[in-house]
Amino acid sequence: MAVHTDYIEVETGGKRSVVDLSQQLASIASKSGVSDGLLTVFVPGSTAALTTVEYEPGLVKDIDAFLERLLPYSEHYAHHETWHDDNGAAHLQAALLGPSLTIPIVGGELTLGTWQQPVLIDCDTRPRRRRLVVQILY
Repeated sequence: MAVHTDYIEVETGGKRSVVDLSQQLASIASKSGVSDGLLTVFVPGSTAALTTVEYEPGLVKDIDAFLERLLPYSEHYAHHETWHDDNGAAHLQAALLGPSLTIPIVGGELTLGTWQQPVLIDCDTRPRRRRLVVQILY
């Protein structure tokens, strides 16, 4: 087995901003030259997550509303007492969604559905610069 490693840098607005990673991941898969393998993307840090969605404005709003109902920023979290900050909800939202995503590569292409885009959701309470690690195993 061999591994090809690359990185994606993104600026986010925080507060559950959603960033479409489709083009960057397709580009990394293409330039790797791998015909068949697995692409894994991982976001270091505990206040951002990765998933797949239909990336369109309505669903981006729905993700925000859903996570706010489930784990609102306005609630008090014990984490706030530990670090005297305000992002306890962000840690829980990110933990719920998870820090990594794996996409099969078949015939040199990412195997995503027509309306399925890989996205980063930055749950932190402030804008962040994220450096995602992308590895292709083949």
